[in-house]
Amino acid sequence: MMKPMLRLAVLALFVSVVPARAQRVSTPAPGNRPALEQQFKERAAKLTQQRLGLTDAQLEKLEQSNARFAPQHQQLAAQDRDIRKQLRQEMTAGDAANQKRVSDLLDATLRLQKQRIALVESEQKDLAGFLTPVQRARYIFLQAQFRKRAQELSGQGAGTNQGLGGQRRRRPIGR
Repeated sequence: MMKPMLRLAVLALFVSVVPARAQRVSTPAPGNRPALEQQFKERAAKLTQQRLGLTDAQLEKLEQSNARFAPQHQQLAAQDRDIRKQLRQEMTAGDAANQKRVSDLLDATLRLQKQRIALVESEQKDLAGFLTPVQRARYIFLQAQFRKRAQELSGQGAGTNQGLGGQRRRRPIGR
């Protein structure tokens, strides 16, 4: 039961790293997912505000920015998962894999990476409107730490390779 709760907390992290104002909250009862998510979001917000040295106004703008960009990040992540799943299915066929389909999926992966880069550029441009360059750099590192910790906690950190953009990569089939 703890592992699903942990995964839910990890999911809350990726939905938006800092979506809620830091407030004091009592510890939720085990199995109370909404309360657990809220507590996780508040702790992430408090940590982000402390590590970046954000004012309350900056934190509010960061929350708004995250809310604007989160749906696009989620959509790209879902597309990435789908493409990778299809590619894995094709690759399990070995020599019988559909060459055209594999080529199309590889092209789709590249298009997705370009979209992800464009999204990150847009997001950074938005953040530059209210964060200093040092705060933005710290935020990038903090997000990477959150992702790494979330992978470790969910048990996904072992046996994976990291690729561009910190995206989780499975080991090639046959190794």
